[in-house]
Amino acid sequence: MQLEEIKLRDIDISEFNTRRDLTAGTEDAGLEELAASIQERGLLSPITVRTRADGRCDLIAGQRRFLACGRIGLATIPAIVRDDLDDTEATVVSLIENVHRADMSPLDKARAYKMIHDRFPNHERVAQETGVSVPTVKRYLSLLELAPSIQERLSTAEGPAGVGALSRLAEVFTADKQESALVEIGGFKQSVQLEILKRSGGDLDQLSSLKEQALEGAFEMRTCRDGLCFQMPEEWKAQIRTMLENESDSTSLIDVVRLLR
Repeated sequence: MQLEEIKLRDIDISEFNTRRDLTAGTEDAGLEELAASIQERGLLSPITVRTRADGRCDLIAGQRRFLACGRIGLATIPAIVRDDLDDTEATVVSLIENVHRADMSPLDKARAYKMIHDRFPNHERVAQETGVSVPTVKRYLSLLELAPSIQERLSTAEGPAGVGALSRLAEVFTADKQESALVEIGGFKQSVQLEILKRSGGDLDQLSSLKEQALEGAFEMRTCRDGLCFQMPEEWKAQIRTMLENESDSTSLIDVVRLLR
């Protein structure tokens, strides 16, 4: 591993670079803004490359920085050269740099996890290599089971639903039913979408009824307020709140517990 100044014209964007969707997450800071920042302050973080047998370099990590430097006409760019990486390790390095960033497309993350999973067909090993949890790996891999039309709309800025709900959608419904299911759960927050999908059992006919229940608030998570987030009659809650809020009341905790019996 070494740091070198490399000519931009000698660098190719590698298939191992996990960032494909450069528009994701750039609504507030796109390439133009990044280029302006680099021109004013210089490049603060070098890119990562790997040299090929023909002498050219594959870009492993830092695609937006690389493109931004090209926009302002820089001839060279500081790069960390990692000739010690094989194909899978190069993918892991690229993924680790991007996976915790909110501005990486969920589909790019999913494809990167898939590339690693193809080498290590074990969720635990993929999680170990990338430093995320097994459920996270499974959730993103599930996105690749979504219908192509839904995958095309995946973005960090906007999209048909959150990653969690889309992952469950892919697990519960086959691709030919996913668009219809997505229409039914649209408009609900993700926690409610997840509950509807879970209860549907993959049956589209169940969604209308579940949607009606959701509109009535059946699947809303109860918010803990004053520590009273467990189920009890509302009049009991009112009595307990009165006891707790009345500073002159000498009622002890024992009295509160006695009321709950």
